Amino acid sequence: MAQKPKFYVVWKGRKTGIFSSWEACAAQVQGFTGAQYKSFTSRRLAEQALRGKYAAHVGKPVSSGEWLFAPNPPVAESIAVDAACSGSPGRLEYRGVDLRSGEEVFRQGPYENGTNNVGEFLAIVHALAMLAGQGSTLPIYSDSDTAIAWVKAKRCNTKLATDGTNASLFELINRAEDWLAELKTVNPVLKWDTKAWGEIPADFNRK
Repeated sequence: MAQKPKFYVVWKGRKTGIFSSWEACAAQVQGFTGAQYKSFTSRRLAEQALRGKYAAHVGKPVSSGEWLFAPNPPVAESIAVDAACSGSPGRLEYRGVDLRSGEEVFRQGPYENGTNNVGEFLAIVHALAMLAGQGSTLPIYSDSDTAIAWVKAKRCNTKLATDGTNASLFELINRAEDWLAELKTVNPVLKWDTKAWGEIPADFNRK
């Protein structure tokens, strides 16, 4: 499979601008004190980034921002959630990100002996609870059809077996289900269109 091209923005270096190869970028930043640079997945993302400041992009995944250029973009004022699991079952984490700013608003884990679907479910419920506590009606985006269906059914329909290693995870699941059972109003939980918008910004960027 051919490697996807990357575009490198240099805000501070021997020369600044956009470079289409790591070698060209490295020539500007390696050995340069305080160099500021980052890779992007498209030239238009790189061009937009160059017009801004390095601080707005450092620490964020390279997939962040593709949705900005979609013909029918997602609601910018929203929360995006995702999970990452090393193995199935395996070590699980989940988090939520403010879509407009790209800032992480919560992160939980790692939990042992979990699954990605469980993490996606818990991430949505965590976001719902957080927004409910704020009195906010913002929508929530997830790229998991399974997790969205579980939340709508108010039940984590996992086949994961409980044991001594994941007792804390099942405690979270039980609390989430109990909380959903009492929930009267629900923020919109929407499907993230990965094909149109790129990876969800809450992605852990470990693929």
